[in-house]
Amino acid sequence: MSDFFKFFKSGSPEVKVDNDINSVEMAASVLLIEMARADFEQDNLENEMIIELLKEYFLLDHEDAHDLFHEAEKIADNSVSLHEFTRTLHETLNEEAKNEIIEMLWRLAFVDDSLDRYEDYLVRKIADLLYVSNSSVLRIKHNLTSN
Repeated sequence: MSDFFKFFKSGSPEVKVDNDINSVEMAASVLLIEMARADFEQDNLENEMIIELLKEYFLLDHEDAHDLFHEAEKIADNSVSLHEFTRTLHETLNEEAKNEIIEMLWRLAFVDDSLDRYEDYLVRKIADLLYVSNSSVLRIKHNLTSN
């Protein structure tokens, strides 16, 4: 994990949104929830993985990650587009941090040891919206599946 996400834990006020939740954390959380829903079967294993990813990448404790997950679910339920979330990430994150978002999505997609075509499509769509190259997307996928 890079030091980039640690920057957001420093309390920088210009990146905060309602309820003191970081906009980058929320955007990433909503995208993770959309990934869990991509195959039309969001299960407990995926939900638990989302919480673990939030804890790991954003240095959250379990309670904060759980709260972020539930708030992001509400937002995802009412969202009609991924663009507002990917725009937040694209405008805020550097290339390395965008790659980490793609890694999180791949890790979630593979949590059930299978990759659904809709999951694959969604990772690639989000990567396109984040301007992450296809070669980076494939490299990240390969690194995760070859271990």
